[in-house]
Amino acid sequence: MAFNGGLRSGMKLLVSSATAVSNSAPRGLHSTAVKRMGGHGHDSEPYYLHAKHMYNLDRMKHQKLKMSLGVFTAFSIGVGVPVYAVIFQQKKTASG
Repeated sequence: MAFNGGLRSGMKLLVSSATAVSNSAPRGLHSTAVKRMGGHGHDSEPYYLHAKHMYNLDRMKHQKLKMSLGVFTAFSIGVGVPVYAVIFQQKKTASG
């Protein structure tokens, strides 16, 4: 019984605080103005143009070297960071 009374009073408090917050908040969507690149003669173009052949991996120069280095780097970080974290934690608990 005490639990039900506490639950009811908690719900009343939650509802009353929610209505107080919702009444004080403005009800409209607004945003800041879009920043434009001015004074450079290309205001009609967007700031960033997506390159036509940006992701053509088969045309990449030195593809085998770059992809191998990328995979090795990602794998090294994925293995090295947790190993370093475990060693660091073990040193920390051993000294403390």
